Amino acid sequence: MKVMIKNICLGQSNKVAGFVENIRNKKAMCFIVLKDISGKLQLTIEKEKHPDLVGILDQITVDSVIEAEGLVVESEYVKLNHMEMYPEKIVLHSVALPSPIVAPKGEETNLDLRLDYRWIDSRTDKNQLMFQTQSYFIESCRTFLSERDFIEIHTPKLIAAESESGAGVFKVDYFDRAAYLAQSPQFYKQMAMAAGFERIFESGPVFRAEKFASRKHATEFTGFDLEFSYIDSYEDVMALEEQMLSFALDKVAQKYGQAIRNTFGLEVVVPTLPFPRIDLHDLYDELEKRYGYQVSESEKGDLTTEGERLCQRFSLEKYGHEFLFVTGYAKECRAFYHMRDAKGIPCGYDLIWKGCEITTGAQREHRYEILKQQAMEKGLGEDVKFYLDFFKYGCPPHGGFGIGVDRITMLLFNEGIKESMFLFRGPDRLNP
Repeated sequence: MKVMIKNICLGQSNKVAGFVENIRNKKAMCFIVLKDISGKLQLTIEKEKHPDLVGILDQITVDSVIEAEGLVVESEYVKLNHMEMYPEKIVLHSVALPSPIVAPKGEETNLDLRLDYRWIDSRTDKNQLMFQTQSYFIESCRTFLSERDFIEIHTPKLIAAESESGAGVFKVDYFDRAAYLAQSPQFYKQMAMAAGFERIFESGPVFRAEKFASRKHATEFTGFDLEFSYIDSYEDVMALEEQMLSFALDKVAQKYGQAIRNTFGLEVVVPTLPFPRIDLHDLYDELEKRYGYQVSESEKGDLTTEGERLCQRFSLEKYGHEFLFVTGYAKECRAFYHMRDAKGIPCGYDLIWKGCEITTGAQREHRYEILKQQAMEKGLGEDVKFYLDFFKYGCPPHGGFGIGVDRITMLLFNEGIKESMFLFRGPDRLNP
């Protein structure tokens, strides 16, 4: 079994394996930089001492996959981690053809071409660090919730009715009838509340049949959703989210902060608690006063794209904070299952990070008759009948939110959504 490069034992024989990042095959010597997911190691071969390896070395190309076994020693002459291996044995597992995505020196490879060959593009230090960090961020969120007695569930993505608003869903053939890909696990999260689970979360795929072509949109992405019961207000939901995000980003900063600084030149900022909060109408007043940004009265029930972008500047200037909770949206702009206060204002929020919405959260309406009425106001009938049934037989007050994992990655690394997903799906991309 091979050992990961980061776990190598100096002064001992080790077996390592990975991709060849670089090879200099000289007349008397051969130098190979071997890369696995954990790090890099220089292999140094004196051909006179190992004539049996010459034939293999002559076949090795950049990106070939090899296995090597030999003594690893410290070396002040080797810049790469100040150590090298003297292989006694090399196995060539796979010979690589020249990469189709290498651009001429000084030029950047076209993004669409890199996405066509995403498995090759993913071998870079930057991409692998991004997905290591993304994985650890989700693991940290799981840890936070598990310590608070949350249960992880897995809801179906094939559903019988068009979910939520009925807009932007993918319709698929399901034997002798139609089915739909779920826009979110929202209905089933609330079903879990009616089942008495009290505290649940899920990380899984989300589907949106929307033809956006922006830095932040995709037709399939990963959501991290949670729901919990016996809350007093949506303030409880915001408090849980800010605590979880601060916890997870602190974990990321501890484990990967230095690597992110070295590779991306970026700092992982651990947010302080509590996150600032502002009513949507007050936010528009601030944006107009500070930046001259104006919207018509008809637009003030929701946050515009430009208003969302300006939140980054505003939140840093007023609060010294990267995150901003925005509340007070109009009921016309929120889902029918959001609870409303005495003035008819939805008890929910959006969370904006670096000028981009990453979360919609709310206290849900758990009272059957009121929920049924709000669904009828939105013109929803039979499509949500199965959902309304969840509330006929008793359901506690509850709330929750959903985070876009890919947007978190995008904002953390200051990349576009296409680069922040393992495999991007959009209106014009269904491969590889």
